[in-house]
Amino acid sequence: MSTAPFAPFEWMIAWRYLRARRAEGGVSVMTWISLIGITLAVFALIATLSVRSGFRAEFVDTILGANAHVTVYQLGEVNAAGRIDRSIADYEALAQTVAAVPGVTRVAPLIRQQVMANHRQSNAGVEVFGIAPKDLKTIPRIADQTRAQGDISRFEEGIALGIGVANTLGVGVGDRVKLISPNGVKTAFGTSPRVNAYEVVYIFSAGRYDIDRTRAYLPIGDAQIFFNREGVADELEVMVEDPEAVDKYALPILAATGPRAQVWTWRDASGSFLNALDIEDRVMFVILSVLVLIAAMNIVSGLIMLVKNKGRDIGILRTMGLTEGSVLRVFFICGAFTGIIGTALGVILGCLFALYVDQIFGFVNYLSGGTAWDASIRGIYFLPAKLQLADVLSAVALSLGLSFVVTIFPARRAARMNPVEALRYE
Repeated sequence: MSTAPFAPFEWMIAWRYLRARRAEGGVSVMTWISLIGITLAVFALIATLSVRSGFRAEFVDTILGANAHVTVYQLGEVNAAGRIDRSIADYEALAQTVAAVPGVTRVAPLIRQQVMANHRQSNAGVEVFGIAPKDLKTIPRIADQTRAQGDISRFEEGIALGIGVANTLGVGVGDRVKLISPNGVKTAFGTSPRVNAYEVVYIFSAGRYDIDRTRAYLPIGDAQIFFNREGVADELEVMVEDPEAVDKYALPILAATGPRAQVWTWRDASGSFLNALDIEDRVMFVILSVLVLIAAMNIVSGLIMLVKNKGRDIGILRTMGLTEGSVLRVFFICGAFTGIIGTALGVILGCLFALYVDQIFGFVNYLSGGTAWDASIRGIYFLPAKLQLADVLSAVALSLGLSFVVTIFPARRAARMNPVEALRYE
């Protein structure tokens, strides 16, 4: 008897086999184990992929939202004092030249020095960025008022601190912070440290632990006076239209800045970390793919038990004219149906996890007493998750592909069963 593939009666037989009677409880248990295994494996794969995508996106966003996309330096020259001087004397003209490069959106001259900040008995090492107030307002992560304290429009009147620096020093908006630089005034008794006090007018959170704990901003005029850098800048901070393709801007910027210039992109600074993330992504995908394979192998066990229990039925169906292909498709439907249902449930759970990761992680953090996430180790303050269609489709394709492949082998065994042997002892 020749029938069309996956005819209605084949689905009907497969459905009856999946609804095992109580006397065949072993088959039912194995089906449930296979279903739960596939569900949990797909859930774990989607959850991991979404967290991986979210972590990379958040990490890159904190880099691009608080740091230069491209930094322009000058090659050092030996000055009259015998020291290497890397300062940029004509920084305003150079900034205008770089701003004219296609794709460059902003250029800001910077003074960049390391000092000690002090408030009463508290001290912290900080990196001071001297920048023009109008340029500070264009740095997304720094100028974000929703996560800041104070008024950024008062920046010209004092100093802006990262929230980590402010917490270390125990200061708030309106307090005064001393900056102590070892490169001060030279006297007959040696170099006297330079000390100056500034009012804290703005406290920001860039979303990165290392930035918030070490960074401070001063108006560029005040920074030039404090660090004895009048009339010069240390570097140029350059922002571009497409930071992900920053390499295509590096050479035009270098060509525009002259032979004594050097450029350093954000990929040069963080490329090794991003490469490590990419390697970790591949390894995690392989490991979780093995978990999906192990879960799919439970389908094989369940189908083998089902074939043994249904040997008599297979023999009767074959004597009634059912072809090998029809028997194969019946048992293929049994295994594939388990894989499809398990994959669908896993996708739902994985997507819900990605969408409500903040609430889930908040609950876990509460149970652990607030120690589930250490920002000083991971760099960011929360567990991010970014649900992407490509990640979901890759998990679905992997799960269904493995489920369909492993189902073929026990289904072929059932199809090749000799009806005479199946009915000999019945």
